[in-house]
Amino acid sequence: MSKTTRIDPAKLAEISDTLAEALPFMRQFSGQTFVVKFGGHAMGDDDLAMSFAEDIVMLRQVGIHPVVVHGGGPQIGEMLERLNIESDFIDGLRVTDRKTVDIVEMVLSGSINKQIVDSIHRAGGTAIGLSGKDGRLIEARQLRRTTRDPDSNIEKILDLGFVGEPMNINTKALDVLNKSDIIPIVAPIGVGPRGETYNINADTAAGAIAGALGASKLLMLTDIAGVLDANKELLPTLTKSQALGLMKDGVITGGMIPKVETCLEAVRGGTNAVHILDGRIKHVLLLEVFTEHGVGTMIQADD
Repeated sequence: MSKTTRIDPAKLAEISDTLAEALPFMRQFSGQTFVVKFGGHAMGDDDLAMSFAEDIVMLRQVGIHPVVVHGGGPQIGEMLERLNIESDFIDGLRVTDRKTVDIVEMVLSGSINKQIVDSIHRAGGTAIGLSGKDGRLIEARQLRRTTRDPDSNIEKILDLGFVGEPMNINTKALDVLNKSDIIPIVAPIGVGPRGETYNINADTAAGAIAGALGASKLLMLTDIAGVLDANKELLPTLTKSQALGLMKDGVITGGMIPKVETCLEAVRGGTNAVHILDGRIKHVLLLEVFTEHGVGTMIQADD
């Protein structure tokens, strides 16, 4: 911007107030680790994806150590459809046979991961792409789900194929990167005890990594404003017990249940706070982290 350009005094006052509000938070969080789960609509929108990359670079430039874990369900679905490979879902999880898991790994660890890395570079940062198989970052086992027949009351185990859940997080590679200026971008692919490849839900992977790193924050980008109360109003803060109560009362329902459960697991694992944010808002990470009231829902342990 040219020094001769005049800015409206009211705009200048707004900018200065914003910077003054942000400064204490920059000081407070410098040196801390944030795990950020990137997914939802923002991944398919070029402007929002670039806004996200700029936010991540900004976090790193003020001394925060961001670790990005990304999803990619719609992109996987598009590739499977292009290759005429049928795919079914059980409880929101993609049934993943051997042919499908190869495609999942190709899309997540390949095209999506490298697009995010490139966006970080274009925003002025330095990033490196990893999958959970690199350095055995995410050691996983097959995820088992059960269902009960309503007539016979017999419980049956559902075979989801190569869908996994984290068993152990080896943080060595992330610890090394966090001591540098390089931002790790992690695809949620796990490795089994015999080298099997597992497709892991990105929320679950992000929560496990946040707990293992002792992250100060886990920030989860979604396609909703955050956790809503019974009147559909945003709840800016929640404790663990309040969140459990909302699930018990049926206020938190559907796809929000596993997200909130992931948040609670991360809090139990030692993460100070978990934030559920609307990734459709430009610069949502900066608005949540560096302003007094934020724009999403923050979940913390009970006092």
